[in-house]
Amino acid sequence: MMHMTFYWSRQVTLLFSSWRTDSWPSYALTLLACVLASVFYQYLEHARYAVRRGENPSAAAEEPLLSRANRFGGGKWSGRRIAGGVLFGVSSGLGYLLMLAIMSFNGGVFVAIVVGLMVGYLGFRSEDDDEIAGVNSTCACA
Repeated sequence: MMHMTFYWSRQVTLLFSSWRTDSWPSYALTLLACVLASVFYQYLEHARYAVRRGENPSAAAEEPLLSRANRFGGGKWSGRRIAGGVLFGVSSGLGYLLMLAIMSFNGGVFVAIVVGLMVGYLGFRSEDDDEIAGVNSTCACA
């Protein structure tokens, strides 16, 4: 039976009929998988925005502007654009899977995904990512 309202139970079927939990350890591992997938989603978004800016997403320090500009080249089929497209596809697919997991209506799964997104955002995302995404965090709208 598919739930249509939130419920709190260790018994959940998540994404596939074979992914069922019936014990606390299996439920805890499922929630951990949800948290990790959510954190990874935020990392993929960070990496996609970094590629769009022309940066190395795993670099700890800023690189000189000129070396960044020449790395991927330009044009419609540049390496940077292809890498961004691949990251967009993987990120979108994972995002839809997370949405479908939330649609299980299990309260623990919902909380685990939201916590994972929050941890991933705090760990990986920056104001530059928000600027590229079109989120104006410094808007003094009146």
